Amino acid sequence: MTDKADFTDEEWKVVLQAPPTAGMIVVTAQRGETFGESFGMAKAYGEARREHGESQLLDEIASTKPEFDRTRYHSVEELKDQGLQHVRDAVQLLEAKATPEEVDQYKRFVLTLAQRVAESHKEGFLGLSGERVSDAERSAVAGIAEALGTAPPAD
Repeated sequence: MTDKADFTDEEWKVVLQAPPTAGMIVVTAQRGETFGESFGMAKAYGEARREHGESQLLDEIASTKPEFDRTRYHSVEELKDQGLQHVRDAVQLLEAKATPEEVDQYKRFVLTLAQRVAESHKEGFLGLSGERVSDAERSAVAGIAEALGTAPPAD
């Protein structure tokens, strides 16, 4: 089993920061971030983790409070471009150090988190288009899936 001890401090930081970065890409896809959406991401973090099997690696990641460096990116476009690269970098690190099953679990965790964030701001009602997720959010989730090297979630 892979755990934090298998990574340098800098590598572990990359692995930890990719999930909340993916969440922020979704949050900013259609509109600016609000406190409620940040809270929604924290809630989604826990929900996404509960949906996946036993994994020491994911347990360590999910037990760490999701943090996002708001000063790292200076625009939504920079967040999207560099954030997706950050997600790719995290997957590349995991592919080098973790088992294929753990890599797959991490990818599913990040994608589930992104989807939950997309759905979180409309909990309890449908948007004007009758959909829980906007086209911009759906596009953001698809971009994250591509960066992860996996298929986007089915609608």
